[in-house]
Amino acid sequence: MNINDLENKALWLRQELFEMVIKQKKGHIPSCYSCVEVMVALYYGGIVNIKHGYPQDPDRDRVIVSKGHAAMVQYPILADFNFFPKSELLKFTQSGGLLGMYADYRIPGIEGISGSLGHGIGMGAGFAIAARHDGKKYQSYIILGDGECYEGSIWEGAMFAAHHKLDNLVAIVDRNALCILGETEELLSLGDLENKWRSFGWETFTVDGHSFNELLPAFEKIKQVVGKPSVIIANTIKGKGISFMEGKSEWHNRMPNLEQMAQARSELGL
Repeated sequence: MNINDLENKALWLRQELFEMVIKQKKGHIPSCYSCVEVMVALYYGGIVNIKHGYPQDPDRDRVIVSKGHAAMVQYPILADFNFFPKSELLKFTQSGGLLGMYADYRIPGIEGISGSLGHGIGMGAGFAIAARHDGKKYQSYIILGDGECYEGSIWEGAMFAAHHKLDNLVAIVDRNALCILGETEELLSLGDLENKWRSFGWETFTVDGHSFNELLPAFEKIKQVVGKPSVIIANTIKGKGISFMEGKSEWHNRMPNLEQMAQARSELGL
């Protein structure tokens, strides 16, 4: 896909997510919207090796959305890859449906359960070690929240991955600078995240997380990194795509009223 196609795909993903959330009045729109371009770059930008209709391919790349409250950002993509019927999207969180608020191993294409924060790096490192042991070439990609980086297990995993020189492991930090309680830098400063990860032995890249012109080259450069894991600090805007949600922590899990819903639909082209 070219850049224009990817931008259209990002809009499509925001539209799908909005319809899912509004139908059930459940979900975390802003947390999903801040990592839309990252997900689209991975799945549609020629980065990950994942075959349509074949979720159990042993050579597939692994993608884990570690920031579990945004698990649903993966659902429309997995349906689009024919991993399960698209009709399941409109049964999101319904009794008897396949798709819950948080990821579940029953869902084809889901590699890890992530309701509790901080475990994605450990799971990804496990996949990376297994790939090396089995002589496989697949990569593992982990999407982290910046608020999630408060978790000690993130840094344990970071040390482990660097120690074992896991150059088949990639972390992407969704640096939207907000969490449910407010601004991350006011609650507990994360400081210079790029230097933090570098000090843990990772190759680091910082990009505009909504720009395919920056994301794609960073992912391509990572493929040339040898002997260490890589991390992309993706500077993003929480709620990107709906103006009244952008950069507002109070919208973390809030539902729009009818007037706001109409405005959001207009901005999303629905």
